[in-house]
Amino acid sequence: MTTERTGVATLKGNPITLLGAQLQAGDQAPDFQLHKSLVETVSLKDFAGKIKLISVVPSIDTGVCDMQTRRFNEEAASLGEQVAVLTVSADLPMAQARWCGSAGVDKLVMLSDYKDNNFGVAYGVLIKELRLDMRSIFVLDADNKVTYVEYLSEMTEHPNYEAALEAVRGLL
Repeated sequence: MTTERTGVATLKGNPITLLGAQLQAGDQAPDFQLHKSLVETVSLKDFAGKIKLISVVPSIDTGVCDMQTRRFNEEAASLGEQVAVLTVSADLPMAQARWCGSAGVDKLVMLSDYKDNNFGVAYGVLIKELRLDMRSIFVLDADNKVTYVEYLSEMTEHPNYEAALEAVRGLL
């Protein structure tokens, strides 16, 4: 049975329900199956030995999600080869690819949770009412231990970019 968390998040002030347990710094990161395309999937092992900055957005075609993804794409180059910057959304892989092409985003990996939302449930970010993933940030060390977590309480707000980037830099 999947954990339901209420009273922890809103969309424009309206309560939403998050599915899955909330992760904490110090937890071992759960594995996931995410889609790079309709036929290609990836999991944590595909980023083995790297620090992971996982930026979760509800839908790439909205303003805050667009800005969040562009910001982490800009920062990705300066973080170096030791860091995998991943953006996760429930958008279809084709929509993600189209958006990346038009936005010139090419330094991070876009991954889709559209098919079965297993990432959303494993990381405690699946919005029950919308089948989208709630805006959040996870930093994992090279051994997949969670070192930084930010679950936003309001979907339309920006994450703390500097705190997330500082968490990554602290692992380098």
